[in-house]
Amino acid sequence: MQLSKRLVAELFGTFWLVLGGCGSAVLAANFAGPVHGLGIGFVGVSLAFGLTVLTMAYAIGHISGCHLNPAVSVGLTVAGRFPARDLVPYIIAQVIGAVLGAFVLSLIASGKPGFDLVASGFATNGYGEQSPGHYALGAAFICEAVLTGFFLFVILGATDRRAPAGFAPIAIGLCLTLIHLISIPVTNTSVNPARSTGPALFVGGAAIDQLWLFWLAPIVGAVIAGIVYPLIAEDRSENARTLALD
Repeated sequence: MQLSKRLVAELFGTFWLVLGGCGSAVLAANFAGPVHGLGIGFVGVSLAFGLTVLTMAYAIGHISGCHLNPAVSVGLTVAGRFPARDLVPYIIAQVIGAVLGAFVLSLIASGKPGFDLVASGFATNGYGEQSPGHYALGAAFICEAVLTGFFLFVILGATDRRAPAGFAPIAIGLCLTLIHLISIPVTNTSVNPARSTGPALFVGGAAIDQLWLFWLAPIVGAVIAGIVYPLIAEDRSENARTLALD
């Protein structure tokens, strides 16, 4: 598949992730409506993020691999699953998609009288006073790095040629749902630098100041997983048999 087409797929996919995932947090998480208690809560937001990845994995997985996440692209490169020459273009496409998704979300959210984009938080990520549960920087870093590492570990395992075919999007989507169930109280869940960047650009202030962590920690976790998974999963006996046949 041509690189240009793969980049467009990544842009659309990351757009969908931000619009669907962050949109559920901004528009529906605390919605009361005419009947009290109709908001989806953080469980619903967790599911929304998982569904965005699951649906896009089936829609564009065969086109671009459906990374939707700079940390995932970096981890796949480290694991030898993705060519390094395409890494920067993928990351650029993902960030553009995330910013466009946040822009469309801002247009929708601003249609409600009295909506204050900055005061709402706009689904941004943070630590300390910007953390939903006021978790410190160290806790936020560990949370983001470890959960991103396991996310990539699941991606590598689910897409391994020896794994059952056709089920990878389900495993990956449910993994992202679980990650959000764990970490929304800690950082509002990033595990994705592009997802963090899109909303932060519209909120500014502390969201921008703390954005570095939501690039660094997910990439660190992904790099570690990209190193560890091949060490665990490599079948040396199979490689030896292949070399013998050659």
